[in-house]
Amino acid sequence: MALIELTSRGLYCTPGDFYIDPWRGVHRAVITHAHADHARYGSEKYLCAASGELVLRQRLGEIQLDTLRYGENMTFNGVRVSLHPAGHILGAAQVRVEHNGEVWVASGDYKLQQDATCQQFEPVRCHTFITESTFSMPIYRWREPSEIFADINAWWAANREAGKNSVVFGYSLGKSQRILGGVEASIGPIVAHSAVEMLNRCYRDSGVALPKTALSSDWKKSTGALVLAPPATEGSTWLKQFEPYSTAVASGWMHVRGARRQRAVDRGCGLSDHVDWPDVLNAIHATGATRVLATHGFTDVLTRTLRERGLSADVLATDYGSDDDETTTPTTAAATGAVTAEPTV
Repeated sequence: MALIELTSRGLYCTPGDFYIDPWRGVHRAVITHAHADHARYGSEKYLCAASGELVLRQRLGEIQLDTLRYGENMTFNGVRVSLHPAGHILGAAQVRVEHNGEVWVASGDYKLQQDATCQQFEPVRCHTFITESTFSMPIYRWREPSEIFADINAWWAANREAGKNSVVFGYSLGKSQRILGGVEASIGPIVAHSAVEMLNRCYRDSGVALPKTALSSDWKKSTGALVLAPPATEGSTWLKQFEPYSTAVASGWMHVRGARRQRAVDRGCGLSDHVDWPDVLNAIHATGATRVLATHGFTDVLTRTLRERGLSADVLATDYGSDDDETTTPTTAAATGAVTAEPTV
């Protein structure tokens, strides 16, 4: 019997009698992070990393929640569980499960790049590693974040000189805070949509330093602002108050020219909170795992490559990938690079 099995409710640890990121209500859920495809309401008890408590409560409301600091452990029916930094968003964790000398790690979503708004990914040695594969194709190779933020700053400053506001569409949890933590706040005022600002407050209350932001309702209408907005606001009446403006989308999909054209925005910002192709291979190697299970993304490409390298690799068909804007794949041509990749922003 496998230590962790795929069931109709999610990933289930039979000897420990708990689920990891279940997509239906269960008696005990261990949560890797607060994006809604991994953290869903309806379970009796939850466990998450301590640094992610506020964002998880913001997303799920009144829940019975236990927390662990990274590296601490808890035992369920003789199964030892510990949480380790995943580097995806604030509080994101890899779940290490150990029983009778066998160790599995469920990564949730993760990235290896530096991010000032969350703790850096730490590889965890294991026998079996469950990995995401959102961008697991050779075309996806991220630029350095410092270069991307420098480009965003230059674009923002140029728009301000031209009498325009700069609207960046990015997911309200994780992506918006990473942008906020990386830009040069002295360029101009920063305005946040209410959905973004609620989570900004959770980050600040969790000890993450972020520049000052204003809600649109409190903002003195002018030009030269950086506006952080969820993707759903694109084309909305809410956006009209910022005219004239230039638009950008922050997503790993913007690494490919066709995805940018599909979104019909002025700029594409290839800033991702997921591992790219080299980093997913590096992360797997660092775990020392001899067996890899791939979920949500280009699973076939990743498992085929791993098998060629002598590892046991299979696909887990989970329900993940419906909430994070980067796990909602654009059209096949755009996503797979049938159109040439290009520098973005």
